Amino acid sequence: MIELSRRTVLAAAFAAALGSTMTLPAASAGEMKIAFGDLPGIESIQTLAAIERAKERGVGVELIILNDEDLAAQAIVGGQADVGIGAPYTLIQKAGVPIRMFAQISTQRFFPVVNAEVYKTWKDLDGQEIAVQARGSGTEAVMMLMAKNNGISFGKVSYVPGSEVRRNALLQGTIKASIVDAANRRALETEAPGKFTVLPVENVSATDEAVFATADYLKNNAADVDILVEELMKTGREITENPNAAVELRNKYKLLPDLGADADAEIAAYYKETAEAGSLALNGGGAEAAADDFAFFSAAGQIEGDPASLKTEDFWDTSSIDRVLATLGKK
Repeated sequence: MIELSRRTVLAAAFAAALGSTMTLPAASAGEMKIAFGDLPGIESIQTLAAIERAKERGVGVELIILNDEDLAAQAIVGGQADVGIGAPYTLIQKAGVPIRMFAQISTQRFFPVVNAEVYKTWKDLDGQEIAVQARGSGTEAVMMLMAKNNGISFGKVSYVPGSEVRRNALLQGTIKASIVDAANRRALETEAPGKFTVLPVENVSATDEAVFATADYLKNNAADVDILVEELMKTGREITENPNAAVELRNKYKLLPDLGADADAEIAAYYKETAEAGSLALNGGGAEAAADDFAFFSAAGQIEGDPASLKTEDFWDTSSIDRVLATLGKK
């Protein structure tokens, strides 16, 4: 059985409430309710620090932790939250959800992991079960694209929110093939040396996390939105220049206290690797990110149409990025 952390249980409880007849209080003027489409972990420190800095500048931010990107989008559309975190390309196009991304946070760095006693290569996964984050998620897109590139098809796709949860399930043997982020890949290598194989991933450059909101919210709350976008860019640049800044920010703002002080070394190593890979968005994404995303999500079968014919404005509102870059300059 998969072990659930306290964060997972709380997120699941909130998700159940959102999907039931219970009505959450609507977001009101003067505040910014941000819905996470995943469980915050080491990889979220940049985002959490940017949010704390936005608070210091007067933005009344409240976090709502969900464990599903679809639920985050539903919260935005339903008015229970103002800003979501994820990459909801499929929802925007196929479900016609009236939301737009307005800044990229990071690009994808996912690692397909298999139990080495069972599987060795992509070909071994033909007809087999895999576990990914959620329907329409970047983890699903990566796995589907790799299946296409290797001429295979999966037998069943299970949705298991939380990279940490999938890591624990791999360790316990309840799943044999999944995909995790860099922090949990490193943890698997440390906790069970030689037990797992990381399968190769080629030519993947797409948004992992972005912030999104309705067009009306972006128009009516431009000042607060600009502060959040500016702080996301500034923290991304700061950590990329000096990965140890992630540890400093974590300790300054007391982020992820349940991980304890022992996590600082892992955080430093994770962000050093992330910085070297250039995964944190320095300029907010926008049209450049959209072009990469169109190619990736189209190849993965998650959006339809010729990537060259897809329009940035149908998925993105770059107004805030443009305003912030006019002040900060482009990196």
